[in-house]
Parts: sequence; structure tokens; C-alpha cells
Amino acid sequence: MSSSQRSSNLVLHVAMFPFLAAGHQIPFLQLSNKLAQRGHRVSFLLTNKTKLKFEPYNLYPNLITLIPLSVPHIDGVPLGTETLADVSRSMAPLFLKVIDKMSDQVEAVLRDLKPNIVFYDLFHWIPSLARPVGVKSIFYSILDLLALAYLFLPVRELQLPKGKNLDEALLLQPPPGFPDSSIYLHLHEARCSLEYYKEFISGMTTLELLRKRVKESDAWCLRTCREIDGAFSDCLETHYEKQIVLAGPVIDFPPASSTLEERWTNWLDGFKTGSVVYCAFGSECVLEKDKFQELLLGFEMTGLPFLVALKPPFGAETVEETLPEGFQERVEGRGVVYGGWVQQQLILRHPSVGCFISHCGSSSIWEALASECQLVLLPQGSELFVCKKD
Repeated sequence: MSSSQRSSNLVLHVAMFPFLAAGHQIPFLQLSNKLAQRGHRVSFLLTNKTKLKFEPYNLYPNLITLIPLSVPHIDGVPLGTETLADVSRSMAPLFLKVIDKMSDQVEAVLRDLKPNIVFYDLFHWIPSLARPVGVKSIFYSILDLLALAYLFLPVRELQLPKGKNLDEALLLQPPPGFPDSSIYLHLHEARCSLEYYKEFISGMTTLELLRKRVKESDAWCLRTCREIDGAFSDCLETHYEKQIVLAGPVIDFPPASSTLEERWTNWLDGFKTGSVVYCAFGSECVLEKDKFQELLLGFEMTGLPFLVALKPPFGAETVEETLPEGFQERVEGRGVVYGGWVQQQLILRHPSVGCFISHCGSSSIWEALASECQLVLLPQGSELFVCKKD
């Protein structure tokens, strides 16, 4: 038997531990389904709340085991918090500390199951837990590869005069060695992207955390393909001196047994084919109240039916309390604003939905491209400004 035949027959046991936010967990579960489709076994670490939510999207329950972990409580975080969606944006760094306290549980799972590989994204401490028990670690980044290459090449820091902080002027143009000189940022986009170069957690910036995750891992996996991002992949591999594996778009088509919630099916069924505008900005984006209201008033002015799925704006508990005055009465029957999680892939595939307004999150873009919807990009900060240029 040849080595290629032996490798094709090799069955792996893979562990997955994504960041506890739907925008991270869904791509990891999609990758899990692709691996299980090829006969590999997957242990997927998540929480009790998300286990119930994602069970219908586990296409291979005989090969993919969803393993719930308990989420510890620390002062300042609301009781019952299990995902990023449960806290305000200002609490995100504190929520990361909550997850750091789950490392003992993760270590116990790795020691008990001894998978061949563990895939992770935000948690730089995973490789240090995996290495002693002989488990390889792969950093699976769901961020857009183009944005990573534009914003996070280590050479960015070499552009700085000694003792100076990075300012927006340097981000207006691509870094030295970037494959495409036609890509650039506008001033407001560059200014917004500076957040990645400020302290985020544990005294480290997002750039420093990324570098640590890449350095400690055995390989770096990205959700794209060479046909789209080959030059940028080579650029990252050269500058970080780390092997990069491209997983492809990794998009699941919902199984025939998956059904859209009845309330959305009934509502969408009442409109003509391709007439509904759907808008969603992911599980992490939160708008200021004035921008939230301006967006809704814009939908009202279109005269079109619309479904808007956004988190409540800053300072609000619900979307209902921040609707513009008289808005609900004026759009009754043709417009819905919802503050919870929705089955986005199934909504995009409903015949009535003809347009998707997206925040440019990479997962949403891939899902949109797999549908027949027109796509309108409204990037909401940081790396998303670069994503729209991909």
C-alpha cells in the first residue's frame, strides 16, 4: 500500500474548542461536519446552552460528540453567562477571563480523550495543554485572510519609530511585502482598525495575542482557498514562518430535516419571491443607539419588507425599547426587528429573501455567496473594512 493510500485510510480523532460565540462556533461545527463526512471522529467542546442550539446542525451525530463544559462565574459577569452574546461589548475582556478559568476542564478532556489534534482559535493556552499529552494543536482562524495579511503582518511594528505607537497614517497603505498595492484603507477605516494595536487582555494587544497563538501552534488553518487568497496565504506563511493549511470555504448546506422556525416561515411566506431585505450583523456587533435608529429608518424609507436581526444597541436591554417613535406602527405587517439569534442560512435560502445586508463577517459572506441573494456590504469596524475589498 502506498503512503498516499495509507494517509487516505487514516481515521483521526479531532477535538474542537472555538471561542464561545456563534460566529466562531458555527464555522468550527461546519469544519467538524466536513471532517466527519470523511470518516474522522470529532469531540466538540461547548456549553450546555449552545449544545441545545447546535445539535440540529450536527450532521454526523454518530461521529461528532458535543461535549458540554460548565462556565465558571466571576464577579462582574451576569449569572448564567455562557456565550459572548450574553454580555455587553464592554464586558468582552472580562468574559475572556471567564473562559481562561475553563482551562482545567479543557485539559481534563484532552488527557482523557487523547485526540490526535485539537483545533482552537482565541485561546493561546491550548497548545501548552495539548503538548504534554501528545496532542497536536492547530490554530483555526475564522478571520478573513486578506484582513490578517493587511493588518497583522509583524513588519507593521518595524515601520514604527522607536518608542512610538502605531497611528492611523501607517494603516492607510498596505505593509511592506503585501501582495496587492491597490488595497488601502480610508482614514475613518484606519482609525477604527487601531483597536487591534491597543491592549486587549492580559496586557497584550490583539496583534500580540495573534502572534502568540500562531507561534505556539503546530499549524495555522484558515477558512479560504488558494484560488481566492493564495498570494496572501503565501505572504502570511513567509512573514510568520508557520505552515498554513487552507480548509476551503467549509460551508454546510442545511440538511433536509432542518426547518426554519415557524414564526419566520409564516412571516416570510407572506411576501413575493425575492422581495424581502434581510439584515444581520453577526453575534458580536453592537451599534450605538443613533446608528441603530438611523438604520431602521432607512429600512422604513425603502418601502420594502424587511427582517432585521441585530443585538440591542449600547445601553439597551431589548431592541423594542430603542425603536424610533412610531416606527413599529408604521412598518407593521412588512417589517420585523428581532434582537435574538436566527437561523441565518435557512433565512437566506427562503424564496422570499432577495437581499442580504451584512456587516462583512467572513462567515456571513461565505453563507451569502452560497445563496441566491443580492449582497450589500456595510462593514462594522476593524478588520471588516478590509474584508469588503476581498
